[in-house]
Amino acid sequence: MAGSPDRALGLGDVALQAYLAHNYPDDLEPGLSATSFYDPSNFTYPFGTHICVVEVDTETGDIELLRYAAVDDVGNVINPMIVDGQLHGGLAQGIGQALWEGAVYDDSGQLVTGSLMDYAVPKIHNLISFELDRTTTPCPHNPLGVKGVGEAGAIASPAAVVNAVVDALSPFGIDHIDMPLTPEKVWRAVNA
Repeated sequence: MAGSPDRALGLGDVALQAYLAHNYPDDLEPGLSATSFYDPSNFTYPFGTHICVVEVDTETGDIELLRYAAVDDVGNVINPMIVDGQLHGGLAQGIGQALWEGAVYDDSGQLVTGSLMDYAVPKIHNLISFELDRTTTPCPHNPLGVKGVGEAGAIASPAAVVNAVVDALSPFGIDHIDMPLTPEKVWRAVNA
């Protein structure tokens, strides 16, 4: 009898019976599934502050990262290790964009950085240990109070790095350099 407290079946047993399909009607396929959609009333808005300290060798144009601190608000954090991993990956990606990564074309329009053999991506020796912290403002538009974190590092870091380099080069009258800030590009700007 339905609802009887002395009768119970575990979810694993229910799922097993759903897939074995013994005694199923002909018009019913085996399996167990459910679908649900959530349409929030508004978007989430994560925010943060990223600060980078660099040293620029004006003789070579080489840039050394000295310190990188980031404080992000991604709402309620369910798994701190995943959040930190997302930030680390995004920071590496954004710093790579700021300093090394660039699509280079020859005079005839042929892409010459078309493989990872000649496209500069960040390596572990190019990066430093990041200082990460969080503030928490729960998002009011979803039941978990969470916000996105996957792009936070990649969005903020190019601007933080470029601003740090331009600030370091301000005594030379430099107030802008297009990314990527390769050593050659920085050296040319200093010697212009």
